[in-house]
Amino acid sequence: MLARLRLTLDFLPSPIPDKPGLMIRDPFQFSDATLVIPPVLVESLTYFDGARSSLDLREHLVRLTGDLDVGGLEQHLIETLSGAGFLEDENFFRRKAEVECAFASAPVRAPAHAGSGYPEDRQELGSTLRQYLGDTQGANEKVRAIAAPHVSPYGGVEAYRAAYSSLTPADADRTFVILGTSHYGEPDRFGLTRKPFVTPFGSAETNLPLVNEIARAAGAGALMEDYCHAVEHSIEFQVVFLQHLFGPGIRIVPVLCGAFSRGDDDEGVKRTIGALGEIAAREGDRLLWVLGVDMAHMGRRYGDGFEAIANQAEMEIVARRDRARIERMEQGDAAGFWEQVRENRDDLKWCGASPIYTFLRAMPQIRGSLLHYQQWNIDPQSVVSFAGMRFHA
Repeated sequence: MLARLRLTLDFLPSPIPDKPGLMIRDPFQFSDATLVIPPVLVESLTYFDGARSSLDLREHLVRLTGDLDVGGLEQHLIETLSGAGFLEDENFFRRKAEVECAFASAPVRAPAHAGSGYPEDRQELGSTLRQYLGDTQGANEKVRAIAAPHVSPYGGVEAYRAAYSSLTPADADRTFVILGTSHYGEPDRFGLTRKPFVTPFGSAETNLPLVNEIARAAGAGALMEDYCHAVEHSIEFQVVFLQHLFGPGIRIVPVLCGAFSRGDDDEGVKRTIGALGEIAAREGDRLLWVLGVDMAHMGRRYGDGFEAIANQAEMEIVARRDRARIERMEQGDAAGFWEQVRENRDDLKWCGASPIYTFLRAMPQIRGSLLHYQQWNIDPQSVVSFAGMRFHA
């Protein structure tokens, strides 16, 4: 049987004009390969489903080419996919084990998105963030939490600015509990790490006693040294903004939240949220919570049958529905928020739903204010929405 094509790969139309086809890359970075499959061979990928044999693939290629001698093409396709680490075969599982082991044994969490999501040169990064944030004003009342996007900062400047402008120099001494979306993690599980987060600004210290407390209480509900931290951007972007405001040596508690299928009906989710709630109640103002969350994902890239244009047509309806959920966040209504997320099986595809729900459940007395709502065309046919918010007790 043919090995199955990995389900965790990114599949995108090729952006290379002289190389049309389907681009495949690995967001987990188990492999650094990028392949472009020519249009004529794209259908061949469906034969790598774990249920069909090399004979089935060969018959397909014969029909496709009209040539009985397709052995070389068949072998080249299999070897190319396997060599790139894109098939669930021995080569991939060996790579995966090596990469995960390397992360677990590394002393720090290295920056994964410097040079792509933001400048990797320290001075250039500082200059860029000063342009993004301008003169931060700070809030009149003490802020307990902010919600900021995790979309590429250049795409969500206004929302990032709105959220981080709520903070003041007095917040520098607080520990920042960063709840980020785990785009690649297991459902109904949290990802933890004890590693310091390194960026071009320097090393952010992880509050080990709090991380260990969460891990003990969560049990199987959380994975320690979760490899997803190595590649995830939802926390890394927040660390960069916080270091820009308060210096490299900030204290953080980085928590990745996997997608919830049952909310806190899952015992592991319930235990982890309970631990976060106990910490929030005990530590009070010594903590500042930061949510790294995006909202709706609409358009061709995300499987919708329409071209999404920010703030137009279907996206006007999306904006109204987004704001209804945001109202639940403002009111601290975890149950009402989750009810809206589950409606129509979350056809808005809010990737930040799990960290938002976790936060609202852990801090039931919280109330919020929407500062800026934004939609952004991540490509000409697809839109991501997000917001800048602040929360107070």
